[in-house]
Amino acid sequence: MGGGTVSADRVSTLTSWDADWSGLRVVVTGIGVSGFSAADTLAELGADVVVVDAANDTESQAKADTLKIVGVREVLLGAEHTQSLPQVSGQPPELVVTSPGWKPIQPLLSAAAAAGIPVWGDVELAWRLRNREGRKPAEWLAVTGTNGKTTTVGLAEAMLQAAGKRAIAVGNVGTPVLDAIRDPDGFDVLVLELSSFQLHWSHSLSPLASVCLNVAEDHVDWHGSYADYLADKAKVYANTQLAAIYNDEAPETERMVADADVVEGCRAIGFTTSSPAVGMLGVVDNLLVDRAFIEERRTSAAELAALGDFEHGAARHLVANALAAAALVRAAGVEPDAVTEGIRNYQPGDHRIQLVAHYGGVTWVNDSKATNPHAAEASLAAFDTVVWIAGGLPKGVEYDSLVASQAARLKTVVLIGRDTSALKAALRRHAPDVPVIEALPGETEGVQPDTNGKADAATGSRVMSAAVAAAADAAGDGDTVLMAPAAASMDQFTSYAHRGNAFIEAVREYVEGQAPTTKEL
Repeated sequence: MGGGTVSADRVSTLTSWDADWSGLRVVVTGIGVSGFSAADTLAELGADVVVVDAANDTESQAKADTLKIVGVREVLLGAEHTQSLPQVSGQPPELVVTSPGWKPIQPLLSAAAAAGIPVWGDVELAWRLRNREGRKPAEWLAVTGTNGKTTTVGLAEAMLQAAGKRAIAVGNVGTPVLDAIRDPDGFDVLVLELSSFQLHWSHSLSPLASVCLNVAEDHVDWHGSYADYLADKAKVYANTQLAAIYNDEAPETERMVADADVVEGCRAIGFTTSSPAVGMLGVVDNLLVDRAFIEERRTSAAELAALGDFEHGAARHLVANALAAAALVRAAGVEPDAVTEGIRNYQPGDHRIQLVAHYGGVTWVNDSKATNPHAAEASLAAFDTVVWIAGGLPKGVEYDSLVASQAARLKTVVLIGRDTSALKAALRRHAPDVPVIEALPGETEGVQPDTNGKADAATGSRVMSAAVAAAADAAGDGDTVLMAPAAASMDQFTSYAHRGNAFIEAVREYVEGQAPTTKEL
């Protein structure tokens, strides 16, 4: 790969796969899923790539070896390499492609901004690469929100596939969007789950339809303020072509649409779990209906599905997610019968209100994806009497509203997490009579975060085994033990999936230990 001088305005011309990427000097920050995908893609395009990551473990070293094989010039592992902007082939980079979790104030990214070097995320890169000679680009449907993103993109994917379209959910949901862009057969539609981080690093997206499902205080530590968090969430609507979809029960999202700079002719479409007005989707007599995408919408509605079509129950937040997904796919031309079939076919992903076991009259539920108070509130509201396992990395949020609204459901609270002070204070104020159990006092001593500040993978089993044992002692016939932490996982676990899997395994071990011949897992 070459490393010659390239004009400063060249980056702005890179708007297709077939543009001249050869020799472009790029620094990719992060060697996780999105960073690896970005580096691999850029190497295929002929760019001159240097990858930087604070981690220097066996897994990262293996990824580095693979990237070098496919043509990445250099991989710099170790925290010391993240503190300044590296050169590429002896010259400053012309572009930085960052993994979404890297904060804007991180020294390397700050240095890039100060030098006037563009910083993109992998989603921005994918948008620019979607146009490819000889192939029709996929339509993009964009989804963000504090909660419900994964469920909504999963439902939309199922609806699109039921309509016979080649569609896939990508982005923050797990499959990197660049992997879909590079798929040899291509796709008709990409449904993108976009975090506030990914939106922050996106600049030129123009989706066919977009939605912000809801907003609540989250990731304040990353964005710096709630206002900045809202501003990044609102970017989902920028340049939307046909339908900017808002939640009528979350007024902030309607204001985002009103303020958005959309393509001329784009419609504002609402959804509600109540009866819909004209131009909205909603619920009437236990039916999901459409009064937005039909010609006779002023006098009638199109039936999309019945509440009975939800295999796992029609909880209010699930119905809202389905209506948002239906609005997205209706904008893409999907007929009502495919919406119905998609809802019937949809299977919830792991770690989102996931049934783990029934034993001794107690239901055990894993909702490790409830990483903030808003998500935990929706989860708690689905059950009557709850032994709640909660706590973790709080991300600068407050818990008063959550505890106050759900206190009547709480039988006992079992706390995990290194710093539970904010949650304990809210419980003292709003649920003073609910017993609170510290799951593992002192048990995580000696377990130190790695160079990224994340807990070692071995931490989780001791934490969760003690939490499950405490919850089992507190729970009785008819109760639900719900692990919905309302916090991030990285203080004691490597990810929310690690936390969820640790819970599942701890419950399995508990049940098997109680009744090895009559377990009800």
